[in-house]
Amino acid sequence: QVQLVESGGGSVQAGGSLRLSCAVHGYIRKTTCMGWFRQAPGKERERVARIDTSTGDKAYADFVKGRFTISQDNAKNSLYIQMNSLKPEDTAMYYCAAGCGRAADIFYWGQGTQVTVSS
Repeated sequence: QVQLVESGGGSVQAGGSLRLSCAVHGYIRKTTCMGWFRQAPGKERERVARIDTSTGDKAYADFVKGRFTISQDNAKNSLYIQMNSLKPEDTAMYYCAAGCGRAADIFYWGQGTQVTVSS
């Protein structure tokens, strides 16, 4: 039974920082790709960043490049995303995800953690 549990969301002012964590419970056999998505009200879920947990290769959406950093800690079975220079448009529910590609291709989802950025 695989379970992804996010934490670290909250409310910050524009320009601030947050670090989200995702604890991975269970063994994920189907993919080595982990990442973060987000979904704002009325919008589609979109990928923010991903990492190949076997190679360490990372990829970011253009709208977070230079501001967000994805990382992993294999010893703790955890995934992180450091979010700096936050903008009001970063306000969304953030989800930890196992799988590459679009939201429809994801094997496992976390329950989400809310990030709110005020101007």
